[in-house]
Amino acid sequence: MLSSVSTPPDASPSAETDARAWSHRLAGALAHRNFRIIWLAALASTIGTWMQSFAQSWLVFELTKSNFYLGLDTFLGQLPILLLMLIGGVIADRHDRRRLLTGSQYVQAFAALTLALLVWSGQITVWFIFLLSFISGCGQAFGGPAYQALIPSLVPRRDLPNAIALNSTQFNLSRVLGPVAGGAVLATIGVAACFALNGFSFFIVVIALAALHLPPHVPSTKPRALEQELRSGLHYVREQRIMMILTLLAFVTAFLTMPVATLMPTFAASFSPTGDAQQWLWVFMACQGLGAIVGALIVGTLGRRRYMGRALLVGQILLGVSVAAFAWSRFLPLSIVLLFVSGICSMAVFSMSFSLLQLTVPDELRGRVISIYMVALRGGWPLGALVTGFVADLFTAPAVIVVNGVVLAALAAALLLRRGGTLNRA
Repeated sequence: MLSSVSTPPDASPSAETDARAWSHRLAGALAHRNFRIIWLAALASTIGTWMQSFAQSWLVFELTKSNFYLGLDTFLGQLPILLLMLIGGVIADRHDRRRLLTGSQYVQAFAALTLALLVWSGQITVWFIFLLSFISGCGQAFGGPAYQALIPSLVPRRDLPNAIALNSTQFNLSRVLGPVAGGAVLATIGVAACFALNGFSFFIVVIALAALHLPPHVPSTKPRALEQELRSGLHYVREQRIMMILTLLAFVTAFLTMPVATLMPTFAASFSPTGDAQQWLWVFMACQGLGAIVGALIVGTLGRRRYMGRALLVGQILLGVSVAAFAWSRFLPLSIVLLFVSGICSMAVFSMSFSLLQLTVPDELRGRVISIYMVALRGGWPLGALVTGFVADLFTAPAVIVVNGVVLAALAAALLLRRGGTLNRA
């Protein structure tokens, strides 16, 4: 039963406490077959996703020349997270997580391949892009909780922080490789090919899921109404103070900082007065992703340490400062360095936050609690993108991002200076 497996048989109590070499702490989770298979498949698929993200943001900007429409596309792609992911978390605790995740891959593949066909046939409009972004988001709303809840059944408990960090590493390695590959494919084959390649990449994950060696799923012997199970997850988060703080901070951090990625075409255009902004767009995206890889590796190497909550708040301060400084900068080399630093801070913050959550939540509630956290995290991004895009059209994108970064840094500093605070003790 997937929902009841938190520590596989090879995780004995003594194994949990044995000292391990630095190399094992860096990539120990990859020693486990199931995790290695799904990690490699996810890397290939996520490269395709970032390839599509690069091409899609460029396509929307070319069609509309609007910051608001860039934000709206992000919002509609993430809206199903707000509407459906809590239900997806309940289903992830009730049903076979592998089958649920497989179904989500088919939905996202359909959206990407349809978009490729529309672009290839010349029938594309921005409204078709918005609709297919929403459909793809529906697949993510059910696949996301299933995937995250599946991870603890792939590795021993002591390797869980490393698995989370490596999962973030593959996401951000693809964040570097995806835009680079997207730029090359866009320049040589065309934008439709970016979407088609992403669509086919989802089938790699389907094959990998079928190859996993997992215990057969055993349905719960105590069925309860969906509303009751959802309420029990919400009650747990509300009663556990650290869960509530981590969830709220995830929302605020995503709301204030993730719109930088959404408005990246605007920042790239500001450094390309001749109109050749495409090269700077993939450079910016790749540089931020490279920094995120470094941040994830740092957290993965450190593993579980005392005062991780305090380190989380320090990371949020640095994230806010680096984001604000990037928006303020008009010197290209400095902007690239600041994007790299913000990538380190961003991934370190989210990796530490998610590690604290995974190490705290009981497995029977894991899918529901993760879905609540992911609603906050994934919901903060589209809401922030929508609001920031709208305000950026009224003022300027740099001015809005500077304010966002300063607000985040001030909030994290206030929590850090509060003696006896929950995160300061975590």
